[in-house]
Amino acid sequence: MKADNEQRTGLLYGFGAYGLWGLVPLFWPLLKPSGAVEILAHRMVWSLAAVGLALVVTRRWGWIRTLASEPRRLGLTALAAAVISVNWGLYIWSVNNGRVVEASLGYFINPLVTIAIGVLVLGERLRRAQWAAVAIGVAAVLVLAIGYGRPPWISLTLAFSFAAYGLLKKKINLHGLDSLAAETALLFPPALGYLLWLAAQGQSTFTGQGPGHAALLAATGLVTAVPLVCFGAAAIRVPLSTLGLLQYLAPVFQFGLGVLYFHEAMPPERWAGFSLVWAALALLTWDALRTARRSRADLAAAATARSTATAEAPASPAAPAREPA
Repeated sequence: MKADNEQRTGLLYGFGAYGLWGLVPLFWPLLKPSGAVEILAHRMVWSLAAVGLALVVTRRWGWIRTLASEPRRLGLTALAAAVISVNWGLYIWSVNNGRVVEASLGYFINPLVTIAIGVLVLGERLRRAQWAAVAIGVAAVLVLAIGYGRPPWISLTLAFSFAAYGLLKKKINLHGLDSLAAETALLFPPALGYLLWLAAQGQSTFTGQGPGHAALLAATGLVTAVPLVCFGAAAIRVPLSTLGLLQYLAPVFQFGLGVLYFHEAMPPERWAGFSLVWAALALLTWDALRTARRSRADLAAAATARSTATAEAPASPAAPAREPA
């Protein structure tokens, strides 16, 4: 009963995390007339404040000494911070420039890019269904390139940057909150420096658009931290396969907002490209579920075989009683 409650709570946290990520396109336009770079800088600064508060509450400080004593790990963290800043900045720019649908495509094809990186960088071997999904994904990109009249560079940049970020996080191997704190701490000095430079040039919107606008810019820290906290709470309560399915909620919401709320154009060739991407993801999902089911069946069979062997094993003969001296 307790396990069921934990899993139900984890699902709620998972829906919360991916739902918030899916609805975030509604937030970035509220920050106009701030430009994408200024919004990104505020996100870095205020994210550190939000994450720092979470660290104070949880009293997680031991990772700082560990990270500082390992230059390679610290360098990978700095690289991860640079990669995620590209991802964040481009996503904000895309939303505020009417490219929500193209941005959502980036997160749809991200699992395919992650698989490709696993093969090329980590030397992983793919099953037939995974190869087929990757091939369908490549065909989808070609169809969309024809439809857009150019490669979907926003989608590809978002997908590759997030996949690279995931690879770096795997190598860094830090707790999610600790890792985000380290990354935002490294991004904080240049971000704050840029905001101070904007203020000195009289181009900052933080103080020039009223207290409401300043509060919205400060809220970028919560917009970053809250979904991550929900994700962390979900990750320890539900299976990874369930999280893998929930991750599609975010781009589905983003795509829906782009088409239904922002009224972005979707000519037939784009529908064709997106349909191919969705077919590839459906194939990946089917393959992952089938593999997980087989693994569980193999584990259950092995456990049954062990218990049967133990039950059928002959009992050890009793030691002969010693006669009294």
